[in-house]
Amino acid sequence: MKYILMPVAAVCLLASCNEGEKNQETLIYPESKKVDSVDAYFDTEVRDPYRWLEDDRSDETEEWVKAQNALTFSYLEDIPYRDSLKQRLTKVWNYEKISAPFKRGDYTYFSKNDGLQNQSVYYRYKNDESPEDAEVFLNPNTFSEDGTTSMAGMSFTEDGELLAYSISEGGSDWRKVIILDAETKEQLGDTIVDVKFSGISWKDKEGFYYSSYDKPEGSELSAKTDQHKLYYHKLGTSQSEDQLIYGGTEEEKHRYVSGSVTEDNRYLIVSASKSTSGNRLMIKDLTKPNSEFVDIIDTYDSDVYVIENEGSKLFIVTDKDAPNKKIVTVSAGAPQAENWVDFIPETEHVLSPSTGAGYFFAEYMVDAVSQVKQFDYKGELVRDIDLPGVGSVGGFGGKEDAEVLYYSFTNYTTPGTIYKFEPNKGTSEVYQKPDIDFDTEDYVSNQVFYTSKDGTQIPMIITHKKGIELDGTHPTMLYGYGGFNISLTPSFSTANTVWLENGGIYAVANLRGGGEYGKEWHDAGIKMKKQNVFDDFIAAAEYLIDEKYTSSDKLAIRGGSNGGLLVGATMTQRPDLMQVALPAVGVLDMLRYHTFTSGAGWAYDYGTSEDNPEMFEYLRGYSPLHNIEEGTEYPATLVTTGDHDDRVVPAHSFKFAAELQSKQSGDNPTLIRIETDAGHGAGKPTSKIIQEYADIFAFTFYNMGYEEL
Repeated sequence: MKYILMPVAAVCLLASCNEGEKNQETLIYPESKKVDSVDAYFDTEVRDPYRWLEDDRSDETEEWVKAQNALTFSYLEDIPYRDSLKQRLTKVWNYEKISAPFKRGDYTYFSKNDGLQNQSVYYRYKNDESPEDAEVFLNPNTFSEDGTTSMAGMSFTEDGELLAYSISEGGSDWRKVIILDAETKEQLGDTIVDVKFSGISWKDKEGFYYSSYDKPEGSELSAKTDQHKLYYHKLGTSQSEDQLIYGGTEEEKHRYVSGSVTEDNRYLIVSASKSTSGNRLMIKDLTKPNSEFVDIIDTYDSDVYVIENEGSKLFIVTDKDAPNKKIVTVSAGAPQAENWVDFIPETEHVLSPSTGAGYFFAEYMVDAVSQVKQFDYKGELVRDIDLPGVGSVGGFGGKEDAEVLYYSFTNYTTPGTIYKFEPNKGTSEVYQKPDIDFDTEDYVSNQVFYTSKDGTQIPMIITHKKGIELDGTHPTMLYGYGGFNISLTPSFSTANTVWLENGGIYAVANLRGGGEYGKEWHDAGIKMKKQNVFDDFIAAAEYLIDEKYTSSDKLAIRGGSNGGLLVGATMTQRPDLMQVALPAVGVLDMLRYHTFTSGAGWAYDYGTSEDNPEMFEYLRGYSPLHNIEEGTEYPATLVTTGDHDDRVVPAHSFKFAAELQSKQSGDNPTLIRIETDAGHGAGKPTSKIIQEYADIFAFTFYNMGYEEL
């Protein structure tokens, strides 16, 4: 059937349901007008009728957002167990969460969330005191009344006397940097504004390096930003006087530039990238006045960074001639690749190293599960670290003179637990274990390998209650990402406990395009090979159905950002395969993604519609927005995005939802939930996270036919 389009002011929800059938609603959607917008790609014209929704500053777009939200929340409010899901999520979320401590100067710092605080609070205590003596150092909950302003980064000077920290307002990637006297907590100088995709790296106590783009013309939330620059801010001066260190030339655009000072304050290391993969790397000797940058590597076909230095000896992590990464050493005086010497050679597993307490810690991914080896500065193996179980670890980093280190361990059934590690003994003890209202012993995670369309074996971890019968009846959430060299390793989700408690199965597939098996695995899912990623995800769904974990009418697919693209492509290619689709903050217009904010930097993974006719046709062939067909019955769809998402702009989701609403056949709902004062996800307050998950789970269960839970 065709949905009737009504004026915005007349938006409403009409319910009709036959007894004994799954609850369904016939929706009257807000009007999404169509405009005569056409783009020419080589010899092909492509219509873009919802181009007007790209204008995030227009009154029309604002009214459309309000109307869509009114419909969506009216629908969600009528789901009988939505409130009980929120109540259970609130209860299970209400446990103390504490970070690993770290020392800076005379103090030890850590963050803590009492349970339901929108943002974690930062505490400190004197190094010769105990955590019980801790005082509040910074409380981000006071940054804004609604908790939507969050801490985005912290950097202390080596002696701990000064702090520069960044904040994000409304989830935006644009940051502000504030400088404090750490002892008195008094602000020093002016706030540094318009900072984006940046760390903060101090040069002694004189000032610090940071990165940003020029503020774009037009909307700061959607206009293109592709000239990243590195600046130096000297304390006591205004931002207008900040020195441009690198970037800003039209001859060679760098979309991502970063600068960091080595721990001994001897070298400035600058990385410059044109896309999210591959970088140029340079070094500058800060002990020599007016020294020039020296190239470590001047091409963009590998990823390379300095992890440590011992005087003039550099330790470099790279995937150059080593798809799974290795560590090499070289003299800063002649740092080019021809002089590199292997320090920790490449193995068959992907390397993710860290340093601390005078050691290197080599974390390896073995089928997406962590193993850790400890090395000394001669490159000799000290020991294999005995981990608490099968899962993911993070940490082992710290200052060279640290006496103890900390690491976290988690998997799909184990909440993130922090361990205290003695590097000279190799022993671990629990430092902080969450007290959560969830019986982890009742659940199990199993890794399986399934066969994708071209015969490639793909790992997937499936989590569920122990002892379930594989009869094809279980509500199942299949999650994936498959891009940008990102690895999905086992991790605990507080929200997912509620899904599991209600009989749900949670499955995570490690698709090509990710980083689980190194550069080759990543490159097998990019550009003209992107379909491999969708095929891997489709095969995961088919495996879950064939093995009787679930059935098509009890399967939901979910993913965010690049994973939102994954969901959008999968649901348009195989709408029969799932009952519910949940694309979050997705890249859904593959012909125009590169024209927004920093999207052009994603071209390594995607290619662009302007590259050549073949790339254009390939992108158009899977672009979710351009492959919605009239008269097709698509799964029940809840699109989610944030109005302040300036990474994957909400126009992707707006246009996709409008197109899907106009062409959907059958009674499955197509709704969009637009969070206000929220961005791509980072820094979102706890209250908004809980409500969003309650809505997602309620929508999913309801459209699988569950009248009660």
